[in-house]
Amino acid sequence: MTYGDRKSERVGFERGIPVHIMGIDGTWRRECMMVDVSQTGARLCFDGSLEGLDLREFFLLLSSTGLAFRRCKLVRVAGDQIGIQFLEREKSKKKSPTPPPAAKAV
Repeated sequence: MTYGDRKSERVGFERGIPVHIMGIDGTWRRECMMVDVSQTGARLCFDGSLEGLDLREFFLLLSSTGLAFRRCKLVRVAGDQIGIQFLEREKSKKKSPTPPPAAKAV
Protein backbone atom coordinates (compact mmCIF):
# COMPACT_ATOMS: atom_id res chain seq x y z
CA MET A 1 0.00 0.00 0.00
CA THR A 2 1.41 3.39 -0.95
CA TYR A 3 1.08 6.58 1.07
CA GLY A 4 -1.68 7.80 -1.25
CA ASP A 5 -3.89 4.70 -0.97
CA ARG A 6 -5.95 5.37 2.14
CA LYS A 7 -8.75 3.21 3.45
CA SER A 8 -9.98 5.98 5.74
CA GLU A 9 -9.59 9.74 5.80
CA ARG A 10 -6.68 11.20 7.77
CA VAL A 11 -6.75 14.19 10.10
CA GLY A 12 -3.50 16.16 10.12
CA PHE A 13 -2.09 18.17 13.02
CA GLU A 14 -0.14 21.32 12.16
CA ARG A 15 2.15 21.12 15.20
CA GLY A 16 1.69 17.45 15.99
CA ILE A 17 0.34 15.84 19.14
CA PRO A 18 2.87 14.61 21.75
CA VAL A 19 2.45 10.85 22.31
CA HIS A 20 4.61 7.88 23.35
CA ILE A 21 5.19 4.42 21.97
CA MET A 22 5.91 1.54 24.33
CA GLY A 23 6.98 -2.06 23.84
CA ILE A 24 4.36 -4.74 24.41
CA ASP A 25 6.43 -6.07 27.33
CA GLY A 26 6.90 -2.55 28.75
CA THR A 27 10.72 -2.65 28.59
CA TRP A 28 11.07 0.46 26.41
CA ARG A 29 9.24 3.73 25.81
CA ARG A 30 9.92 6.61 23.35
CA GLU A 31 8.47 10.11 22.93
CA CYS A 32 7.20 11.11 19.50
CA MET A 33 4.76 13.41 17.72
CA MET A 34 1.61 12.18 16.01
CA VAL A 35 1.51 14.04 12.67
CA ASP A 36 -1.77 12.60 11.41
CA VAL A 37 -4.30 9.95 12.37
CA SER A 38 -7.22 7.99 10.92
CA GLN A 39 -9.46 5.18 12.10
CA THR A 40 -6.97 2.60 10.86
CA GLY A 41 -3.56 4.12 11.59
CA ALA A 42 -1.31 7.12 12.14
CA ARG A 43 1.97 8.74 11.15
CA LEU A 44 4.53 9.43 13.88
CA CYS A 45 7.63 11.64 13.84
CA PHE A 46 10.73 10.92 16.00
CA ASP A 47 13.77 12.96 17.04
CA GLY A 48 16.02 10.03 18.00
CA SER A 49 16.86 6.65 16.57
CA LEU A 50 14.51 3.68 16.68
CA GLU A 51 17.28 1.20 16.04
CA GLY A 52 17.07 -1.92 18.16
CA LEU A 53 13.39 -1.51 19.08
CA ASP A 54 10.94 -4.29 18.27
CA LEU A 55 8.28 -2.45 16.27
CA ARG A 56 6.48 -5.53 14.97
CA GLU A 57 3.87 -4.84 17.65
CA PHE A 58 3.75 -2.06 20.27
CA PHE A 59 1.45 0.34 22.09
CA LEU A 60 0.71 3.94 21.09
CA LEU A 61 0.07 5.79 24.37
CA LEU A 62 -2.30 8.69 23.80
CA SER A 63 -2.45 9.93 27.40
CA SER A 64 0.25 10.71 29.95
CA THR A 65 -1.10 8.01 32.29
CA GLY A 66 -1.30 5.37 29.56
CA LEU A 67 -5.03 4.82 30.06
CA ALA A 68 -5.80 5.77 26.44
CA PHE A 69 -3.81 3.55 24.09
CA ARG A 70 -3.94 1.56 20.86
CA ARG A 71 -2.10 -1.62 19.94
CA CYS A 72 -0.15 -1.07 16.71
CA LYS A 73 2.25 -2.51 14.19
CA LEU A 74 4.83 -0.84 11.97
CA VAL A 75 3.81 -0.42 8.32
CA ARG A 76 6.58 1.78 6.86
CA VAL A 77 9.63 3.86 7.73
CA ALA A 78 10.38 7.13 5.88
CA GLY A 79 13.30 9.06 7.39
CA ASP A 80 12.30 10.35 10.82
CA GLN A 81 8.66 9.26 10.36
CA ILE A 82 6.91 5.92 10.61
CA GLY A 83 3.50 4.78 9.46
CA ILE A 84 1.60 2.55 11.86
CA GLN A 85 -1.54 0.47 11.62
CA PHE A 86 -3.91 0.04 14.55
CA LEU A 87 -4.58 -3.60 15.38
CA GLU A 88 -8.10 -4.71 16.15
CA ARG A 89 -8.91 -5.91 19.62
CA GLU A 90 -9.27 -9.65 19.93
CA LYS A 91 -12.84 -10.78 20.16
CA SER A 92 -13.83 -12.18 23.54
CA LYS A 93 -14.48 -15.92 23.41
CA LYS A 94 -16.82 -15.74 26.41
CA LYS A 95 -20.49 -16.18 25.69
CA SER A 96 -22.80 -13.61 27.14
CA PRO A 97 -24.70 -15.00 30.08
CA THR A 98 -28.20 -16.18 29.31
CA PRO A 99 -30.90 -14.21 31.05
CA PRO A 100 -32.77 -16.03 33.83
CA PRO A 101 -36.19 -17.40 32.90
CA ALA A 102 -39.03 -14.95 33.48
CA ALA A 103 -40.94 -15.39 36.71
CA LYS A 104 -44.43 -16.83 36.23
CA ALA A 105 -47.33 -14.69 37.36
CA VAL A 106 -49.54 -16.50 39.86
